[in-house]
Amino acid sequence: MAVKIRLRRMGQKKAPFYRIVVADSRSPRDGKCIEEIGTYNPNTDPSEFKVNEELAKKWLANGAQPTEVVAKLFKVAGIEK
Repeated sequence: MAVKIRLRRMGQKKAPFYRIVVADSRSPRDGKCIEEIGTYNPNTDPSEFKVNEELAKKWLANGAQPTEVVAKLFKVAGIEK
């Protein structure tokens, strides 16, 4: 099973709010997830995000692959593979 760390879209139309989740790569974007590890709000200036570093490091150590946007957020947060 390929596991990805990616964004799940929440919020209203034209006002997206995202949750950073760990999910099977075959599941739909807003479908079932394994675990929620943070949030990301691009609507604020500057963008606001919160990540549980312990869970993120645990999943990266177990082989989960972050998407491009999540990898950038991790880099800003100081979370390395």
